[in-house]
Amino acid sequence: MFERPKLGERAVLVQVSVGERVSEEQVHEFRELALSAGADIRGSVSGSRVSPNPRFFIGSGKVAQVKALVEEQQVDLVLFDHDLSPSQERNLEKELRCRVLDRSGLILDIFAQRARSFEGKLQVELAQLEHLSTRLVRGWTHLERQKGGIGLRGPGETQLETDRRLLAQRIKQLNRRLERVRHQREQGRRTRRRADIQTVSLVGYTNAGKSTLFNLLTESGVYVADQLFATLDPTLRRVDLGQGQRMILADTVGFVRQLPHELVEAFRSTLQETREADLLLHVIDASDQNRRDRISQVNQVIAEIGAADIRQIEVFNKIDLIDEAPRIQRDEDGGIARVWLSAADGKGIELLIDAVRESLSDGNVAHGRIRLRPSEARFRASLYEEDAVMADEVDETGRWVLDISLPRRRFLSLCRRDDVDPERLDIRPCRVGNGYLQSRTVA
Repeated sequence: MFERPKLGERAVLVQVSVGERVSEEQVHEFRELALSAGADIRGSVSGSRVSPNPRFFIGSGKVAQVKALVEEQQVDLVLFDHDLSPSQERNLEKELRCRVLDRSGLILDIFAQRARSFEGKLQVELAQLEHLSTRLVRGWTHLERQKGGIGLRGPGETQLETDRRLLAQRIKQLNRRLERVRHQREQGRRTRRRADIQTVSLVGYTNAGKSTLFNLLTESGVYVADQLFATLDPTLRRVDLGQGQRMILADTVGFVRQLPHELVEAFRSTLQETREADLLLHVIDASDQNRRDRISQVNQVIAEIGAADIRQIEVFNKIDLIDEAPRIQRDEDGGIARVWLSAADGKGIELLIDAVRESLSDGNVAHGRIRLRPSEARFRASLYEEDAVMADEVDETGRWVLDISLPRRRFLSLCRRDDVDPERLDIRPCRVGNGYLQSRTVA
């Protein structure tokens, strides 16, 4: 048994490929994560395995190599670019006699340093406690059964059980507080919907330049730095697009490969701004050679939080670092697909404003006829609550036939909430007349 050191930033990095080769980009990202957390990197160990070792994740030979490096460099911490099981973390700590932190724990630590708002701190603490709840069985020597004595004899309780109980109580308390915050945010969103102000959310891989672009569009002073997760707390600002149009622009937390599940769950209220947005601006580092992988990873997280059906414009930023000119690219249907610009010097920013203005104007209303099954009564009630039903009748098969008209974003949001597949309703954009979306049934 050993006492885990409470301080120390001297670290060794461990990165082992399992089944596939580790790319240079992954090596660089892991190093940047460690530096963002404040680690003083004293060495690294790499290798490959067909499958993880059940006891240590890495093999016994690599454990001996890491241990030698830990002793030589007097290291306080070993960081793994992998998700370790609680037993693997415990076994490694006992063997290496220093703290061991996996990838999820490292990212959670960075978020804990970056959180500034009350909500952000609550979210990070919740994510950390949920991550810790499975990792209480460690090498602490104080986790022994409490000793009896006069007036203390009874069923007893281990210190570990006490910790778990207190942890569960704190998690329940944090969830209650965050639920109040979510309610306040929902009230704000309802107010914006009543005022007919549309929301645009900036999403993208961390360090792609979202905050720089946000500052340029809003003339704000959001913190910007060339590091991973420079900003964490969401920021919303009103932006005048000209020609009588305005929007709310939301700057959200950057995504990263293998974003910990605890963070996705804890940051539900923050990511809700993305789920409820009318338009997503997917900011991409145009100078990044691995930008295709980054795009795929961001889209994967967007799908995880339930925002995959929201319209998206890809914003290729940092063209000042490559030989590209500011421009707008359209898809086969004539819609805006990409905007190339540089947030650093402002080149192409007017093109982005034009693109956003056009995208928010086009296909803004879901207007037409839908047919609902009797089992979809809840969705029908939701449409009535939104004052979206213009006509309602029952057909010969016993299904409701409704003529509806409401904002397209709100229609898709109701579909998600009431578990109705909008694809089954066959919503097709109509690019003629007033730009309405026609909704027709597929029985």
